[in-house]
Order: sequence, then C-alpha cells, then structure tokens
Amino acid sequence: MKSLVRRVAFVLAPVVLTALVSISADAQVATPTPAPQPPFIAASAVGEARVVPDRAMLTVAVESQAPSAAKAGTDNAARQTRVIDAVKAAGVAAAQIRTSGYNVFPEYAQGDGRAPRITGYRAHNSVLIEVRDIAAVGKIIDAVLAAGANNIGSMSLFASNTDGARKEALQKAVAKARTEAEAVASAAGGSLGALLELSIEPYGMPQPLMRQAVANMAMADATPIETGELTVNAMVRARWLFVSGR
Repeated sequence: MKSLVRRVAFVLAPVVLTALVSISADAQVATPTPAPQPPFIAASAVGEARVVPDRAMLTVAVESQAPSAAKAGTDNAARQTRVIDAVKAAGVAAAQIRTSGYNVFPEYAQGDGRAPRITGYRAHNSVLIEVRDIAAVGKIIDAVLAAGANNIGSMSLFASNTDGARKEALQKAVAKARTEAEAVASAAGGSLGALLELSIEPYGMPQPLMRQAVANMAMADATPIETGELTVNAMVRARWLFVSGR
C-alpha cells in the first residue's frame, strides 16, 4: 500500500511543476507600449456671414373694456374680427394668422379703507401674423391700427432661407482656423501636415431682429420698416499634423 502512494505522488509532481512554469511565463509577458501620438496642432474658429431679412412676425392685439365680462368679450370679438379682415385684405393668407392669446379679467379699485371691488372687465385678444412680403409690413401695421387694434407687440424680422449664408460662414470658419494653425506651426519652427480631423460645432442660429411698434392712429405716412441684416455664424474645430522643420 505504501508503494502505491509513492507512485501516485511521483506521477502528479511533474504536472504541478508544469503548471507553475506556465504561470511564471505568463507573468513575465510585458504589456505592449502604445506608439507615441504624432504631434499635431488643433484650432477652432467662427465664421460670419450676413443675410437680409425677407419676412416678419407681428403680434397684434385688441383690448376692450366694459362693465361686464360678456360685454367686454363681445366688443373685443367684433373689433378683432375687423382687424383680421383688414390683415387678409392686405394680402396675408389665413394660414399665416394665428391666435396667440386670449383672456378676460376683472379690474379692481380700492381705497378709503374698503376691500377691493370690481369696477369693470377687460378683454385681451392677440394674433400672430406672419408677413412673407417684407415690403408690406408697414402697410399691414397701418391697416390693423385703422381697423381697431390698439396694442402692437414686438415685431421680429427673419430670413426664410439662410443656407447660402451658412455655407459662406463655414468656409470662412475653416479658412480662419487654418490661418491660425499655420501661424502657430510657423512660430514653432514647422508647418502643417495632413488634415487629421474637421468637425462642425453647434453654434447659435441667427436670432430674429426685434422691433418695437408703437400704436399711433394719427400717422399720415406709411409706417417705415428698416430691415437691416441678420448675422449667420458657424463654428468649426480642426486638427493638422505638425511637420517639424528642424
């Protein structure tokens, strides 16, 4: 029986030794070192282009006062109907007119130590008008005022198509980024190599130009509207290889 035990132990010993050698060999395998990244120059730039607005958005409102809420609402509806009819008569399609707000609320008076009391009601009805003929904006403002509108909110001017201006802004942004990167490369004693990366970064869209319109029923001439220009911006980021001249 003792002889059998010795033979078994003798057979297992080489297996254990082989496993230990294998583990030791694996532990000695070195992790490969990543290749060094070639030097590069990164730059970002914003390009700018201009576009003339060709459309406008007007907010036109009618406010009415009456002793009762029903009377205020009825009077307001009649006046706003005349205003909308005047807008359509000026060449604006019904699809370009949208109600943007309506409310009826009480007006209060207080004093002499008494609790506030209702003295009447006010109705407010506003519509949003998209004007697609920029030359007609002044005429439309005059028409709604003559029809009974007594509250014209801010007016915004915008461009219906900014694709061409955006392409121009992108081209200017890329050219500016490369010019700056070339200046840096030259200062470092080298030049730019191949383009490694070029991306368009999110940037604010052109904001409508805001104008404040003032109601004036006594205007003899058409309301003048100066469109000005909108600014379209584009931003890019780029990386080029740096080629050392030394």
